[in-house]
Amino acid sequence: MLVGVLPSCLSWDYEGHRLVNQAAVSLLPTNFPGFVQSAEARERIAFLAGEPDRWRNTPDLPLRHCNGPDHYFDVDDLVLYKLEPTALSHFRYEFAGQLAVARATKPEQFPTIDPTQDRDRTKTQIGFLPWAITEHYSKLKSGFSYLKAYEQAGTPEEIANARQNILYVMGVMGHYVGDLTQPLHTTKNYNGWVGENPAGYTTSKGFHAWIDGGFLQKSGMVTLPELRPKLRPARSLWHGQPVEKRPDVFPEVMTMLLQQFKLVEPLYLMDKEGKLSAKDETGRVGREFLTGQLAAAAQMLSDLWFTAWDQSLPDTYLLGHLAKRKLATPVAPKQP
Repeated sequence: MLVGVLPSCLSWDYEGHRLVNQAAVSLLPTNFPGFVQSAEARERIAFLAGEPDRWRNTPDLPLRHCNGPDHYFDVDDLVLYKLEPTALSHFRYEFAGQLAVARATKPEQFPTIDPTQDRDRTKTQIGFLPWAITEHYSKLKSGFSYLKAYEQAGTPEEIANARQNILYVMGVMGHYVGDLTQPLHTTKNYNGWVGENPAGYTTSKGFHAWIDGGFLQKSGMVTLPELRPKLRPARSLWHGQPVEKRPDVFPEVMTMLLQQFKLVEPLYLMDKEGKLSAKDETGRVGREFLTGQLAAAAQMLSDLWFTAWDQSLPDTYLLGHLAKRKLATPVAPKQP
């Protein structure tokens, strides 16, 4: 059974998220823009791995409303809405509308929500994690597009600012990809089993925190050298397929999320069998499992970063603007 109860948190601890981002950077090939490999850039990307969780620490309800659901997606709640996970809209607000229509049409099918326990108005949502990742991917792709334009016709200051923007999106995006491979971010059973429980899984409200970091704090935090043998250099998500500009990566993200959802019950079973105790050799299975999950996050993240760069073309609208600016700029007379 679960050993130890730690303060509640809702994703890999900062050290885990930081490790995922560090590992993902180490997988980028030499043809990826080299500015991300400076010591300052690597540290910036690693630090930003914790940014979305820092946003959670504020009591401001509008921020909690928009940020909280981006960290999870409860696959098992889709049955209430009669929606198939492989047929969801790629568009966040269209999906939210589907949920709202289902609730308004047959409210009796859904649990009653206590307004006093829903001050941030998130209880009617089942999460937006796949959309958060897809949207950050598109932002990163945009960043590379305008960086390529500035590198052709921009100023050194514009190039430097564009690079900083890219580092920011890479780092923050890494947090959500890290969340993607924490199986408890894919289920209503995110912090102890709820409802019918014939297998007798833990109902402890310390379970999520234990998986996020408590177990590894007891058994020893995973290191980058431990992850590297499980990883390969980053490549396009569509590696080996015909060259084609893809509109987004939502299907690939959903495929990964559904794979993680299948690991929810095995994770609870590991706990039931004492393999997450971190006390003795029986904890080795749990450690190997969690190490594999961190590795999966780093691999997916690095592939997404590489794909965004590989699929981006120079921003033609910006190039046109920069060309007009150059023509309108007076040419300084040559010195005699």
